[in-house]
Amino acid sequence: MDDANAIKTRVDGLLSGSADRRSGFGLAQRKAALVRLGETILAYRDEIARAVGTDLGKPAVEADLVEVLPVLAEIAHRGRHLRRWMRPRRVMPTLMTLGTSAALYPQPKGVALIIAPWNFPFLLALSPVVSAIAAGNAVAVKPSELTPATSALIARLLPQALPGLVEVFEGGQDVSQALLAQPFDHIFFTGSPGVGKIVMAAAARNLTPVTLELGGKSPVVLGEDADLARAARWIAWGKVVNAGQICVAPDHVYIPERLMGPLAAAIRAEWQGMAAGGTTAIVNDRHYARLNALLADASAKGAQVEALGPDRPELRHMAARLLTGTTAEMAISSEEIFGPLLPLIPYRDLAEPISAINAGPKPLTIYAFGGADLVARLRAETSSGSLGVNLTIMPFIHQNLPFGGIGIRAWVRRMAGWALTASAT
Repeated sequence: MDDANAIKTRVDGLLSGSADRRSGFGLAQRKAALVRLGETILAYRDEIARAVGTDLGKPAVEADLVEVLPVLAEIAHRGRHLRRWMRPRRVMPTLMTLGTSAALYPQPKGVALIIAPWNFPFLLALSPVVSAIAAGNAVAVKPSELTPATSALIARLLPQALPGLVEVFEGGQDVSQALLAQPFDHIFFTGSPGVGKIVMAAAARNLTPVTLELGGKSPVVLGEDADLARAARWIAWGKVVNAGQICVAPDHVYIPERLMGPLAAAIRAEWQGMAAGGTTAIVNDRHYARLNALLADASAKGAQVEALGPDRPELRHMAARLLTGTTAEMAISSEEIFGPLLPLIPYRDLAEPISAINAGPKPLTIYAFGGADLVARLRAETSSGSLGVNLTIMPFIHQNLPFGGIGIRAWVRRMAGWALTASAT
């Protein structure tokens, strides 16, 4: 692990090459770099799955599906569209500028700092790297110290694939602080709102632009006309994948009173089928204890908790829980759950969940299961970064959509051409 002086020296090396990259790192060079990165990932594919499995207990098939394949898909997507995204855009004259011509020319910002989280340690480190390289930048990457096997692999893989374009910095909070003191041209952070505020404050000292991808509580709202089988399948999947440790995982479900029993039964059956092949572990003992504390607090205050399977505490594997009877006084009602716990909240009138959603921070995503009337009301009467209809998770995955939030979750990642825009000026 480097000390602060060594970190500064390595970052200065990246910064000193910005002018040369602006003139010499064009379309052909960027596409070649992306191809090399894709080829290297393919060469390390099995090792990536093993590293993620070591860190998170994630089954190999799931690791490949949610960590490796999305990065390869993003590389291919950018390769197909990069020429168009890099083209100058003519700007039409206004009345006062008739007789003149103007255009917008995208240029690389320079050097981006990417601070990655632990919940998808490969995907969420590499995905912004792909965007930054496509936009013509160099990159400093700080993987999560909570996933050391994946961090070590990234430290070997990236410099091999992208020599001179990427530096990887392993370590903990002291390394992050040393990096945040450097004058980067852009900072990209994925994590909690609390740490996001620290990143913003550090970036302000150098007036560095920041992209923050922050978590939150993403509610599900079922309408009276919801397809229960479809809703149960998507909700259960959103909690099985990565053991619910996803910023856009379904956090809690608002359900018409008469559908409570049928939906709970359907989710129970879906989860048990999906989890039969194994599930991801909770990342560490602290987070495992945090989830148990949420359960204990809710149970002590009157909630009913149903475990959908056995736990394996020695491996930090936690079965999903359905909770009923939760109240606003319980910690689980205000904290981001980030795990396989799912409160089911009955309602009699749709105004009730709409009021509850509007009373809290604006969600990153709202999931609606039902017909056009339900969707129209949620779109008109609530505010969120995205609205998923009769599905979960997919707004985050869609490569042609921007991904973002509102309010405290407004500084967030952009996919595809949107990511290129965020990484270029």
